[in-house]
Amino acid sequence: MTGDDLLGRHRRVLPDWLALYYEDPLEITHGEGRHVWDSEGNKYLDFFGGILTTMTAHALPEVTKAVSEQAGRILHSSTLYLNRPMVELAERIAQLSGIPDARVFFTTSGTEANDTALLLATTYRQSNTILAMRNSYHGRSFSAVGITGNRGWSPTSLSPLQTLYVHGGVRTRGPYAELDDRDFVAACVEDLKDLLGHTRPPAALIAEPIQGVGGFTSGPDGLYAAFRDVLAERGILWIADEVQTGWGRTGEHFWGWQAHGQSGPPDIVTFAKGIGNGASIGGVIARAEIMNCLDANSISTFGGTQITMAAGLANLTYLLEHDLQGNARRVGGLLIERLRAVGAQVPYVREVRGRGLMIGIELAEPGTGRAAPEAASAVLEAARAGGLLIGKGGGHDTSALRIAPPLTLSVAEAEEGAAILERALRGLQ
Repeated sequence: MTGDDLLGRHRRVLPDWLALYYEDPLEITHGEGRHVWDSEGNKYLDFFGGILTTMTAHALPEVTKAVSEQAGRILHSSTLYLNRPMVELAERIAQLSGIPDARVFFTTSGTEANDTALLLATTYRQSNTILAMRNSYHGRSFSAVGITGNRGWSPTSLSPLQTLYVHGGVRTRGPYAELDDRDFVAACVEDLKDLLGHTRPPAALIAEPIQGVGGFTSGPDGLYAAFRDVLAERGILWIADEVQTGWGRTGEHFWGWQAHGQSGPPDIVTFAKGIGNGASIGGVIARAEIMNCLDANSISTFGGTQITMAAGLANLTYLLEHDLQGNARRVGGLLIERLRAVGAQVPYVREVRGRGLMIGIELAEPGTGRAAPEAASAVLEAARAGGLLIGKGGGHDTSALRIAPPLTLSVAEAEEGAAILERALRGLQ
């Protein structure tokens, strides 16, 4: 079966809005370590990891073995029965969360995790008003779309929630961009206070510590701690969406919120993607009084199923035992400095940002500062031609390149990927 045949079949039976990368979409057939292969036999260095989901490595033997052994026993029983792997993974995550008296609920995705967090917050606070960040993304369900502050990923304005959008998720654009970090935070806090003075008390603020789909943008360190002080005075909850930033990817911290943790941990943390290394795991962590506020029965048919929990346990164990957070800090630091050196010589590169192995390269038209989505697409294609897979994102303009390799990335692989990216960027005219 050729790639063209598969593309035609895809278009006949799947939605038109289901996005595909590349002018000639590729089929990935297998992977190993930091590399994948397509159906034509081409090998690629993977710097996107299935949208930050292959966190440790493709075909990691420890995860493969755990999944195989669990599959030979039982795949699934639902949450109506005791489930040892689910309890064991929940215990480890609760301990790592920093949230006192933490409870953990497993879902199948980050979207479902954020849905659950919204259900908990609105029930606990008896309010359907949510604060969210501009340029944010929280999933594709009806409620998650309703709090997404990114026009390109929000197909409807209909929502069961009243959403109010807050400044601060993008440091280098917007009305406060010219301020220094301290004044930027102060301006965003004053804006938040003013907003709260014009609305009924919200249930929560939901925020990604680093905005993923938004192009790996973030406010200054400490922004959400300053927000938390304002929120806590009013009893408003803080939900940290760690779907992309969790598990040590940012290098300096295990959780993205810890760069803003001066006021203590969030009330609720959501997670997904990397913890399963490709297995469908999402979840919510909250202190007991919030998690237990629901007064109706609930289950999760596929959340916490034995085979995904086995994958998550093996993956988390490998990550901790091999200090992949430290590797993300070391190798990611080298990679971002290498890319900044390249960017300084390419007029299209407006900014190289990020931390650890979560790096964004924002492109703009030279001399104007206007977003350059066509340039981003051109670099995406050129990188693939050179044997490298990357992502892209940003606000409505999609002009940022997203770089997020598996956390086992070696220095040699980082240099190889940077060299391919350099050639792709220098090819912009």
